[in-house]
Amino acid sequence: MMQWDTFFLYATVSFFYITSPGPAILLAIRNGLTGKLTVVATSSLANIIGLFVLSAVSMLGLGALLSTSSVLFTLFKAVGACYLIYLGIKIFASSNRNPLEKGIEPKSTKPYRAYFFESLLLSVTNPKPIIFFASFFPQFLNTEIAIAPQFFIMTITFMIMSFGSLMFYGATANALKKTLSKNVVSLWFNRITGGIFVGLGAKLALTQRM
Repeated sequence: MMQWDTFFLYATVSFFYITSPGPAILLAIRNGLTGKLTVVATSSLANIIGLFVLSAVSMLGLGALLSTSSVLFTLFKAVGACYLIYLGIKIFASSNRNPLEKGIEPKSTKPYRAYFFESLLLSVTNPKPIIFFASFFPQFLNTEIAIAPQFFIMTITFMIMSFGSLMFYGATANALKKTLSKNVVSLWFNRITGGIFVGLGAKLALTQRM
């Protein structure tokens, strides 16, 4: 088992990484503004499942492979960049039919599985967490004891904290929904968020070896 001081240090560093604004948090806020808390929960669950996949493959060596193989890294980042840009355009386009204007509660026919796979794809197509896990986890592993239990402790902790963070942002946005519906904030949020996603996609596309 991990020592408590090591675990708390790991949890503290993870907290600051997890709560830093990024695509997943922006998506949680948008889902909170335009949907119900169950939508936020579905999206958040998909995100942490994606994080588990990324954590697992990084521990199996994909992180190191991405760091050394320019071809694989270029392919992976191209997929991630295209998906970010696609989501950005999709979100920006939705601002033309602002669901919160005039105080009307959105009645989306979008199924929950669509929210689930949208968030899952956003998570697993991002190469940065894989490299982060590959470089971050080994610093807290005690090689003198079994590695697998430590890996699961760190991964599950990361997933729980991520889920809590996304739910916090999404629930806060959901609570502010009625206030935001009185003006054009929600409309501009979609436009700005869409622009940010496109910008993040472009930035990822131009990123050199991390």
